[in-house]
Amino acid sequence: MSDDKPQSPTAASAPRIVTACVLIIGNEILSGRTQDENLGFLARGLNEVGIRLREARVIPDIAEVIVAAVNEARQRFDHVFTTGGIGPTHDDITAQSVADAFAVPLIVHPDAKRLLESHYSPGQLNAARLRMAMVPEGAVLLPNPISRAPGFQIGNVFVLPGVPRIMQGIFEQLKYRLAGGDRLLSRSVSCRLGEGTLASDLSALQDRYPDIEIGSYPYFHRGDFGVTLVLRGIDRDRLVAAAEELKSLIRELGADPQDGVGEG
Repeated sequence: MSDDKPQSPTAASAPRIVTACVLIIGNEILSGRTQDENLGFLARGLNEVGIRLREARVIPDIAEVIVAAVNEARQRFDHVFTTGGIGPTHDDITAQSVADAFAVPLIVHPDAKRLLESHYSPGQLNAARLRMAMVPEGAVLLPNPISRAPGFQIGNVFVLPGVPRIMQGIFEQLKYRLAGGDRLLSRSVSCRLGEGTLASDLSALQDRYPDIEIGSYPYFHRGDFGVTLVLRGIDRDRLVAAAEELKSLIRELGADPQDGVGEG
């Protein structure tokens, strides 16, 4: 008789959830001088490959803060992405801080150096620019199709530049090799009701569909007001069923539901 035990239905149908954290590094973001453009892009791109962004933080260019944040995040999440602080100036300390987090030396990567040498004119690769070829020992380079200076990966930490166009170019080449889980799908339903009118019925709907995330987002526009309800889940049939119940609920309360379809 076989010793193999049959897998329980619950285990067999359990969603494959892969998580991520984004660390946005830069005093210029915290001061308000620069508006972050990277978080929304990363959130959308990660969802496309089945990775759920669970947390995002904005932290300063302070080595001990970066080290602590990287070490905490890489233990809690499947993937960690940092943006900012890998340029040529004195305050670009992310690479060194990540090396310190992994307790490895920072080295000039020979392939990164060759990339920079091919990008700059002879004699133009000075000491400051050479900083962009420095990565933690053991790191893997992430190709940069825009300005050649690469990002890098060490363990489950992906270190990306802060300049949006460059960060996006690197991430677009990277994202399809990331290990993801079940993709999060969404439906949205809008109506001209206040959140207070919907609250108790919406809570009951959430209890009936614990596997579906239901978010409520009020809007005010040119004298019009109402609420958009966003439902998210990995099971398309359950998502559609919850959305249909929601629309019925809205009709019972005397309003006309307007629905949409989305991903993420």
